[in-house]
Amino acid sequence: MKQGKRVYHIKAEIDPRCAMPIAARQLLLNAVGAVGQVVAVRPETDSPANTDRLELLLASPLSMEKVTAKCRIPTVIARAGVEPIKGKVSKKSAASENKPKEPNGISSEPIPKNTFTSAAEEYESRENLHLGAVAENILRVDAERIDNVLNLVGELIIGKSMLQQAFQELTKHSPKESMRGRVADAMAFQSRVLNDLQRSVMKIRMVPVEQLFRRFPRMVRDVAKQGGKEVDLIISGQDTDLDKSLLDAIAEPLTHLVRNAVGHGIENAAERARLGKPTRGTIRLDAYHQGNQVIVEIKDDGSGIDSQKVKSKALEKKIVSVDEAERLSEANIIALVFRPGFSTADEITELAGRGVGLDVVQSVLHRLKGTVEIETHPGQGTTFRLKLPLTLAIIKALLFRVEGRLYAIPLNAVAEIARAKESDLHQVDNYEVLQLRNQVLPLVRLGRPSAQPAQAAGKIFVLVITVSESKLGLIVEALEGEEELVIKALDDQTVSTDLVSGASILGDGRVVLILNLPAIVERYANSRPGQIGAVASGILLSHADRSQTHRPVVEAQP
Repeated sequence: MKQGKRVYHIKAEIDPRCAMPIAARQLLLNAVGAVGQVVAVRPETDSPANTDRLELLLASPLSMEKVTAKCRIPTVIARAGVEPIKGKVSKKSAASENKPKEPNGISSEPIPKNTFTSAAEEYESRENLHLGAVAENILRVDAERIDNVLNLVGELIIGKSMLQQAFQELTKHSPKESMRGRVADAMAFQSRVLNDLQRSVMKIRMVPVEQLFRRFPRMVRDVAKQGGKEVDLIISGQDTDLDKSLLDAIAEPLTHLVRNAVGHGIENAAERARLGKPTRGTIRLDAYHQGNQVIVEIKDDGSGIDSQKVKSKALEKKIVSVDEAERLSEANIIALVFRPGFSTADEITELAGRGVGLDVVQSVLHRLKGTVEIETHPGQGTTFRLKLPLTLAIIKALLFRVEGRLYAIPLNAVAEIARAKESDLHQVDNYEVLQLRNQVLPLVRLGRPSAQPAQAAGKIFVLVITVSESKLGLIVEALEGEEELVIKALDDQTVSTDLVSGASILGDGRVVLILNLPAIVERYANSRPGQIGAVASGILLSHADRSQTHRPVVEAQP
């Protein structure tokens, strides 16, 4: 049968000691209906005859033994027999099958079976018709066409913003305009339809991650064989949907992490046996939705990451100084594996030791406005967790001003907005911090401190952002509100820093730069005391360069 289902002919005899045979019939129907589709039942529900016997036709993907086990209900069903129906049954064979026989312990003469055969044929024809209809309704569309439609939706959103801006100005200048209510209703209707259109187009771009996951079983088998290891790969969540462009972008980072788990994480069989582990290692690949993000996890049950070995390797390669290494927390030490050129392998092989890989993984995730996290337990295993946005095209953003210039960050990254005075800020090891309730919040100033005492005494806004379980406060001058932004990519000639991930156009024609929060947090974590100003100054626009090149240029200042 199609879809992995087989049709079974079930004969059941109700226990004569059962006081309620009609209820027994329903119990059997409920039991087998949970494992398949009941195609036909004899006798009919309203038939008063033969209430002690029941015959069913069931389409189910389960084996005959499991279906038989489902039919065995103590004190309700005395005997039950299950036999598969194979293909079409001729009249001659149907007549011969109608003779009395005793399959599986049922001695009563069966009800004529030709009705069941025709029902089975009807079921199979319906399944074939359904599959054919599904195939006819599938259209193969080039991804570029869908991208063009999404781009047009983005332009419509910009147009909606322009209409809202014009309507606000109209309301301000003509508050008693009689047409104002009708225009507002029309704009609200347009907004609802546009939101539905946007969601529909985004769903078209979504594809299951199974398209990416299916390449890994063979790869894991080949890499494990090459390394002399025994590894099982367990895949789950392959039906999780992800934007097609994101799926293509994470293919290489995910491949590297899986190869890394086999090459670095899983021990060989002898070492695992010595440690009391199963000789076959296990790598789990999982994907699931969490809020407006997609999480992809690569988990192994190998040796984990030794933080002391990471620290010694970082000192050996002069990635950090001795003083810096002493101040690093356990999590920051593990994060050193993302530094360029870092490797803990003692010898260079085809799988490890080249010092290229994890830094590339992190840079790709940052470019996609995502993050990568590590959770490791020495001797038990390591989990790499990739967090990705559902789409890169349209975001809800919070707009703010720094030194008179307009910027935006994704609204879902903002945990809270706090007000503070310059006098509330403190210096700790040349870092600015703010005591927010019972926590000390590290700060990044997106601009320069005010030199005028009157302005220095004024209030500032602190945007508390959360990225990769890390909290950081961004000091800004003024808030501009929330806006739905259509992200436009910027090339390297337009922007000279990775701290800006894109730009957008507002309804009034203004251009707003969208900050790359994961890159800002990483730059902050890797900066030395006294150099944190470079994080903020690297974001600011240079008006001189804009006037000379007629395009926005973001540059890092010394």
